[in-house]
Amino acid sequence: MPTVHLRINDTATAKPTPVRLRISGPDGTFYPPFGRFAEFATGRNEDVGGHLRVGREKWCYTDGSCEIKLPAGVPLRVQATKGPEYRPLDETVTLGTGQMALRFAIGRWSAVRADGWHPGDTRCHFIPPHSALLEAAAEDVDVVNLLASAQPLPSLDGRVYPTAPHLAAFSGQAAALESHGRLVAINTLNTHPVLGRVGLLYSHRPVFPLSFGGDDDTDDWSVCDWCDQCHRKGGLTVWTDAFREGAGLGGGEALVAAVLGKIDAIEFDAHPRQQALIPWVYRLWNAGFPVPLVGGSGKDSNTVALGAVRTYARVPAGEPFTYKGWIEAVRKGRTFVTNGPLLTLDVGGHGPGTIAGAPAGPLTVTASAASLHPFERLDVVVNGEVVGSTTATEGGGWAARLEVVCTAPESGWVAARVVGGSSPLLPPGGIAFAHTSCLPIRAGGQPLPRRPADIGHLAAAVRGVGEWAEQYGRYAVSRWRDQLVARCGEALRQLTPAAQAEVPG
Repeated sequence: MPTVHLRINDTATAKPTPVRLRISGPDGTFYPPFGRFAEFATGRNEDVGGHLRVGREKWCYTDGSCEIKLPAGVPLRVQATKGPEYRPLDETVTLGTGQMALRFAIGRWSAVRADGWHPGDTRCHFIPPHSALLEAAAEDVDVVNLLASAQPLPSLDGRVYPTAPHLAAFSGQAAALESHGRLVAINTLNTHPVLGRVGLLYSHRPVFPLSFGGDDDTDDWSVCDWCDQCHRKGGLTVWTDAFREGAGLGGGEALVAAVLGKIDAIEFDAHPRQQALIPWVYRLWNAGFPVPLVGGSGKDSNTVALGAVRTYARVPAGEPFTYKGWIEAVRKGRTFVTNGPLLTLDVGGHGPGTIAGAPAGPLTVTASAASLHPFERLDVVVNGEVVGSTTATEGGGWAARLEVVCTAPESGWVAARVVGGSSPLLPPGGIAFAHTSCLPIRAGGQPLPRRPADIGHLAAAVRGVGEWAEQYGRYAVSRWRDQLVARCGEALRQLTPAAQAEVPG
């Protein structure tokens, strides 16, 4: 087979641009470029980076220019993608005798960056920083948060050793690597198997220990203390795996931290869930805790695309794009999370992350969504209830726009969401999804309402944490147990004064 030089240019610059690439023959054979492989590892923490398996399809990442051995005289399908804002390339070509080059172009259809929206991935693991930077460019992600965490490593000598991949490259508030407006920052994921997991971003120093509890350690530490240390170091705390089965105790201490104002954002990721996260988020918002939403791929193998779920954070107009600016936009809740569809929300000139005053008359809520791939509907949600919905229409893509007029007799919150359809960033069968952070509405300066039913769910989960500490926690130093029980009591007092006496101890 002849060696062919392949180039894929960005239509805006006419220069090679990094892409996710797949070239296949009529029998489905995958042809990788030099430096990539037809067969590659897909297990967790197994040579992560450079390759991707989506369902049965194999892909690879290139910087837009590569050499590849291809057969002549047969139809070849050339596919390339570059995230949800670029029109995907999908062409069939047949190499002629002696043909040594292929040239293609790929272009952006969205202009959301002109409005200050920058996509980022709040969490990935194990991928080398240089590979992460390449994949960020190929998936059109501006910010990658590569999080070091404590991991057991089975060795050929029969022992299992503790490791913390990429911790030595910790960059904190700076970029570990940066190129052409995209950056990779290395921070930490701190974990307890029952009490919760938190991504500690933009911390100027690592927060230790990276883990506590489990079979080989006591429970003498605190998720809340991790969050406090991160904040003292200027960082941002992200609750990962929130309310996920097997990843915590009904929310665990991370829920306590959220109620006490120590959690800055709640993360959606690309891994399957049996228990939906949205109902719990709405319960927090309905209890008066408008914690912002973020999206992270949770990439830990070559079966998850970087940015498969991503955070669009809006940097104020006129400000240059920086890691700090992106982090502060997330902290203020100027975000929407998506696995493909692009989403906007406006309430009287206010967007997510701001607080709108309720007018004397009707309140006009405007939302819009757009995607190159199908989605089913766009909803406007007020205080957990859908107050308006419209189906997407097709026309060079899928789009929906909704204007809802409603009254605001009391304080509350507004959000927009996209549900249903397909996402190109997920394996086959992945459902399209997007959701804004909430926009609090203040009526007459009144606080957000606290709905008893939602408070009841949260209070029960908090009480469960206190009971776990009393009955199952393994503490060498009793003050750690006492501190957790006391924090559960404080969280219950924040939820409702009537619940303060319902914690053990």
